Amino acid sequence: MVALLWLVVGVLIIFSVGYLSYSKYLAGFVGLDEDAETPAHKYEDGQEYVPAKKPVLLGHHYSSIAGGAPIVGPITAGLLWGWLPAVLWIAIGNPLMGAVHDFVSLSASLKHEGRSIGYIIGEYVGDEGKNLLLWFAFLTIILVVAVFAFVVGLVFQKYPSAATASILYIGLALLFGVYLYQLDLPFVPGTVVFVALVFVSVFVGMRFPIQLSQQTWIPIILLYSLIASVLPVWTLLQPRDYLSSFLLYAGVGGALIAVIVGTIFATSSQPLVTNIPAFTSFGGNQTLGTFSPLFPMLFVTIACGTISGFHSLVSSGTTSKQLNKETDARMIGYGGMLGEGLLATLSLCAVAVVGVTASDAAGGVGLALPKFAQGGGIFLSSLGIPVSFGAPFMALVMVSFLLTSTDTALRLGRYLFEEIVGTPETQVQEATSNRYVNSFGQCVVAYVLIASGTWTPLWQLFGSANQLLAALALLTGTVWLANWSEKKQLLSTGVPMALMSVVTVCALVYLEYYQNLYQGLILGNTQSAAWSLALQVVIGTILIVLALLLLRKGVANVREARGKQPAATDGGVEE
Repeated sequence: MVALLWLVVGVLIIFSVGYLSYSKYLAGFVGLDEDAETPAHKYEDGQEYVPAKKPVLLGHHYSSIAGGAPIVGPITAGLLWGWLPAVLWIAIGNPLMGAVHDFVSLSASLKHEGRSIGYIIGEYVGDEGKNLLLWFAFLTIILVVAVFAFVVGLVFQKYPSAATASILYIGLALLFGVYLYQLDLPFVPGTVVFVALVFVSVFVGMRFPIQLSQQTWIPIILLYSLIASVLPVWTLLQPRDYLSSFLLYAGVGGALIAVIVGTIFATSSQPLVTNIPAFTSFGGNQTLGTFSPLFPMLFVTIACGTISGFHSLVSSGTTSKQLNKETDARMIGYGGMLGEGLLATLSLCAVAVVGVTASDAAGGVGLALPKFAQGGGIFLSSLGIPVSFGAPFMALVMVSFLLTSTDTALRLGRYLFEEIVGTPETQVQEATSNRYVNSFGQCVVAYVLIASGTWTPLWQLFGSANQLLAALALLTGTVWLANWSEKKQLLSTGVPMALMSVVTVCALVYLEYYQNLYQGLILGNTQSAAWSLALQVVIGTILIVLALLLLRKGVANVREARGKQPAATDGGVEE
């Protein structure tokens, strides 16, 4: 057994060194200028381009990127291969790959008028490359919406008090948006009052839980996400994410502090030590019923928390349109990803302290979510908080991450499809690019994927697509830097891009051709429907082809750019 304190302290030290040194270097490397006019000010429209104070935007960004994946992924990986491979991938991969990915995606969008990574790649490799990336990202977004809506429904079913509290703080966020942007009242006093009311909603939720089944919650969540995704960002997105960020900081920060306090003073309800092996085997923990090779599956099982392509869509889709100053990108982009790495570490510690029982053979998301809440409740008991309160509170913390990611993903999917359609030239294009039709269509497809009942393959496909999207976002950053100046080094983005490209293509080949096609369709060793497996194989194949075509175009552009004058010496598009 190893004290969880060493895992937490080790990660904190590595992350602190990364932020104080590497992020500072990157900020100068991409030329962030505090006095430069950001897209939020240049194109302020009260709808999408709205300057936000740094703490407000950090709250939105952190809440949006930190969904269910940094909870489910590390817990699943810890159970399969042990805590050591999981914590090493988080501690090393996050500051050198994930935080770089988020920061460069945000900075590139900032230097290109707040445009998406699809637009940016199109500036350098042409419309075909742009469309390849946009379609890849759009397909990934639908998987994100489906996965997160499924998980939110499960959390609400298992912890009804979290459902009540979530509804209450959404209402508070709407009022806070009016308070800030319509009435223009003082920021700090409003923050104090509304944050206090958010915490009051936790107690109200425990007194008046809303008990519905997961199947009932899922369409409600999709409907909420549809409405939230079409509202102006100041109405709900900014104020809600800012308010919920205090809940998230309290949960994540409080649990990390509780691990330290509980270890030193032995005040927790049980010893805070690892109750799972440091390493099981290359093929994973066989008692969970499946063979899963550490390479490449570890690196797609833990997606968010280490590196996540979804973050590039948040960074270039909503966050870049709200930056008040260019220099805010360092804390929000790089620092925000480190914050998610702490959540992943906390999730791994949660399953490590709870351990594995005979009833855990079912595995999957249904195992991961209760482990997080249960372990978090044990942590908070170190601070004198009863486990009976701490576990539901951590469930609310978890669902706060999930809700913001779900409707942000739907909004991003709308942006992406609007870019794919371009300027409508026909009635069909005009109808499909309509924000309401667009968002509704995404919800329908997501619901069909959930209703198929094939959760495990859907989660694995999501993880692989998400990580491959990260490789393509890093490719976009590398292409931008190569065309900006011949003096720009490309190792910071190029090495992570190459590693993630190899890992994720291998994972998709293993999942779709060995596991789904050979084991599932040919041998029949599965409980999933044949049509569902066939659909997953088709989607996986499309994703591989799209990615390889775009990687080929991007690498060719980098080689060409290094042999000629840069296309844009200011780091952005030519005027």
